[in-house]
Amino acid sequence: MVYLTREEFEAAVSDALDAMPADLMRQLDNVAFFVEDEPDPGDPELLGLYEGVALTERDNGWGMVNLPDRIVLFRGPLMRMCVDRDELLSEIQVTVVHEIAHHFGIDDDRLHELGWA
Repeated sequence: MVYLTREEFEAAVSDALDAMPADLMRQLDNVAFFVEDEPDPGDPELLGLYEGVALTERDNGWGMVNLPDRIVLFRGPLMRMCVDRDELLSEIQVTVVHEIAHHFGIDDDRLHELGWA
């Protein structure tokens, strides 16, 4: 297990977002990023979660929605699965990519095929 303070973990998430291609980040539509310590007890090993409506599923009525989509990274499971800081930083990056992909309508099966699961 690798331990990062909440501030260190949030900084690592910020670094992962900064490393994303700027063109891709400009295409994110109404998305907010969060860090939470743990997922729901029913899925204790969940690393990240996309909550929202994927761009591929939005229709004309979607414009009435004001709340942002949410991407959440779960600090506890990510720290527990890694043996050193470099591995944790890599897993944070992979999780950010994985959850952003869901925003663009890419499902888990396709992410597995692409090696991002």
